[in-house]
Amino acid sequence: MPRTARVNASKQQSSEFMLPASWGKLTIVTEVPKRAMVIFAHPDDAEIGSGGIVAKWAAAGCEATYVLCTSGDAGTADRSVDPKKLAAKRAKEQRAAAKFMGVKNVVMLGYPDGGLEDTREFRGDIVRAIRKYRPDTVFAHDPYRFKAFQHRDHRMVGITAMDAVYPYARDHLHYPEQITKEGLEPHKVKELWFWGPDEPNIIVDITDTIERQIAALERHESQVPGLSVEPGQTVGDRVKKRSAELAKGYGFKYGESFRRIVARR
Repeated sequence: MPRTARVNASKQQSSEFMLPASWGKLTIVTEVPKRAMVIFAHPDDAEIGSGGIVAKWAAAGCEATYVLCTSGDAGTADRSVDPKKLAAKRAKEQRAAAKFMGVKNVVMLGYPDGGLEDTREFRGDIVRAIRKYRPDTVFAHDPYRFKAFQHRDHRMVGITAMDAVYPYARDHLHYPEQITKEGLEPHKVKELWFWGPDEPNIIVDITDTIERQIAALERHESQVPGLSVEPGQTVGDRVKKRSAELAKGYGFKYGESFRRIVARR
């Protein structure tokens, strides 16, 4: 029978750690694609949103690619921090986390933190990455979450990634200069997985890789203090609490849930 769970509204957090407000029984996905891509706004978003499954798939032989859209140069409450130095530090942290996760390719687009817009240029950068690395599955922020606050950059990435997947990367008459001048070819992504959805429809067992996800998150040293919202709570505690709640009733200890869209074959 379908199961429904609700999070106390007073305890909801405006971050990717928040549980979906409600959901029915989810489909358990066990298949591993040959290639996957994570498109995300800021350093650490990939590990928060899809870290457990990326670690799981990479260990199983999937070629994973990260596409980081901003430099993260505004990601601090410390007024003494120089934005350029912060961006350099966050780039270094992201590369270390990706390497630890087994991610093969890291693309850094370098847009300003808080400055993403749905432009032809930004969309073209994502289309280029998709055509170059040719993922079967793409992960991104769910742009249509409306039951909690969400960073504008996250919404812009989700919308632009969705458009890049369909129809822009697929059709040769979109960004034709990438084909005629750069030697790329159109590519059809098979599945798009959004993290942080209000209503997910799939779940993946990440019990064996959640510790790797947490260890990768801890490599974002400049961000770790802000990822724990309760006194004495570690980022690992927060990740495990959320993932354990998601996994209840599915026969495994920790899970990650997504809203999956499957392309027409």
